[in-house]
Amino acid sequence: MKLMKSLLCAATLLLGIAGAHAAELETIEKGTLLIGSDQVYPPYDYIEDGETKGLDADVMALIAPKLGLSVKFVDTRFANLISGLQAQRYDMIASALYVTPARAKVVDYIPYAKTGGSLMVRGDDSFAPKKPEELCGKRVGNLKGAAWVPELQKVSDASCASSPIQVQEYATSAEAVQALFSRGVDVVFDDAGVSQAAVTTAGGDRLRITSDEILFPIVMGIAVKKGNSALAERVDAELKGLIASGDYDKLLKKYNLAMPTPEEIQKSLTE
Repeated sequence: MKLMKSLLCAATLLLGIAGAHAAELETIEKGTLLIGSDQVYPPYDYIEDGETKGLDADVMALIAPKLGLSVKFVDTRFANLISGLQAQRYDMIASALYVTPARAKVVDYIPYAKTGGSLMVRGDDSFAPKKPEELCGKRVGNLKGAAWVPELQKVSDASCASSPIQVQEYATSAEAVQALFSRGVDVVFDDAGVSQAAVTTAGGDRLRITSDEILFPIVMGIAVKKGNSALAERVDAELKGLIASGDYDKLLKKYNLAMPTPEEIQKSLTE
């Protein structure tokens, strides 16, 4: 009887070990999750004191331990991120990558946040717009070439016929903020995360965000190589667990971001 119990225990142990091995993810470097990231884009991805910081680093710090993996970021310029993934330089991309139909043909996405625009004014200004329709006749500072510039023009054409929105574009977000401080513009319309970082950096009450939701939302996704379903499914499952626990919502609020709705995800994949 003792021999039988010993054999059963040994068999159970072996099955447990086999199950654990079956659950292990295959990565380019065993035990490590290599992540492609363009680390010159604060507050999403940047290097501080030799370490990768920002939204994507915080997200992966929550997910990777649940996968039983350590994390190593591979600094890669944005234009080369997808080609680097296809060339197996890293296992995934976590770099504020917008979800688009064209990219979805070559990578598999796990949507993890939505960004878009926020309205930001000087802290001492009584003007507190919530929506783009409140910008008629106002001088609005924008990052040159930003995705929402044409959207603002559409709002102006539709709602501000007698007093159009005066869009002023700047080479950098920092220049747009300086124009706000010097009263060269009345409001800055910038990325939600970038705006939150500007408020924090300015300190005190020098700047404030007046919009209470993300405007012209854009879905961002973690990307894995097309067909790498094992990794995609595990990351998606762990992300859903974090969302259910409430921990993920706290992280997104830190960056003035939110989770996209199923409808927004579907729209990003089809338009």
